[in-house]
Amino acid sequence: MRIVAGKYRSRKLKAVEGLNTRPTADRVKEAVYSSLGTYFTGAAMLDLFAGSGNMGLEALSRGIDRVIFVDSDSEAIKVIKENVASLKVENDCEIWKMDYEKALAKCAQNNLKFRLIYLDPPYRHGKLADILLWIEQNELLDKNGVVVVENRKEDEYQSEYQKLQLYKESSYGIAKIRYFRRKN
Repeated sequence: MRIVAGKYRSRKLKAVEGLNTRPTADRVKEAVYSSLGTYFTGAAMLDLFAGSGNMGLEALSRGIDRVIFVDSDSEAIKVIKENVASLKVENDCEIWKMDYEKALAKCAQNNLKFRLIYLDPPYRHGKLADILLWIEQNELLDKNGVVVVENRKEDEYQSEYQKLQLYKESSYGIAKIRYFRRKN
């Protein structure tokens, strides 16, 4: 696993050992960030279910200013810290060891806004619809924000969660990437 593009291009990242974490493949990561473009300057990202921190670190490499990594697994948190340290980006990151519900509540309590929220829960998780509604109801996206959801290709989701609307989806092997943004 490596950083695909940007100022940390080709830098290797550690992965979490075992089967509890499923890293996003480099080709999927490249497709996601190519699709999003280069509108990150001055923005923050929430990497929920961060695993190794792969997606958030790619965003930092491509110009996002700040990333909050969230995972409830101790081994994942350890690997995120190691990857952050290897890139020397500690000042650009916060690492929260907590479940996603507590993390979302903390974001709302602190009035945090994100340009990018990446959701890649375990495929058996089944709570993505609730998370999308929470994000919309608590206004966690900034005005140009995007929520990117990685899940199984066969999983079905609505095209709208209040004002949060699906605008694109792509399949890669067993994964499907869905892109949501707020309707104007």
